[in-house]
Amino acid sequence: MRIRSLSTLECTNVLNANRLGCLGCAKDGHPYVVPFYFAHHDNHLYAFSMVGKKIGWMRLNPQVSVLVEEHVQGREWKSVIVDGRYEELSDRIGQKRERDHAWLLLSRHFDWWEPGALRTVMPPLSDHSDHVFFRIWIEQLSGREIKEDE
Repeated sequence: MRIRSLSTLECTNVLNANRLGCLGCAKDGHPYVVPFYFAHHDNHLYAFSMVGKKIGWMRLNPQVSVLVEEHVQGREWKSVIVDGRYEELSDRIGQKRERDHAWLLLSRHFDWWEPGALRTVMPPLSDHSDHVFFRIWIEQLSGREIKEDE
């Protein structure tokens, strides 16, 4: 087995080829990691969610990390780590274009709104659910792969 670092282009290819990642955020020194669907475009990861713990924490501390893994074959894999900054895409003038862009990218997949629009079974607080489109500006990108010796 051998391990090597991925180039920026190889990391970008992993992001383009995958939709599921693990999003890590932190509040008061406590980490929180959740799976999420994303779409990669240019230097951003676009995503959708309901307001909850991760959105609340990212509003307080916009620095986040994302892990994207790709299992190749057997024991071979690739992983990419994105360190970036959370940015909410509101429906206000000035961000509507970016919000529409996020929707366009995400909606290319029939289940784009899952799990962001799903919640555990809880009594509703109101008839209104806040849905949030957001993006993560990629500040740093790194990756590794492990391959079996040939």
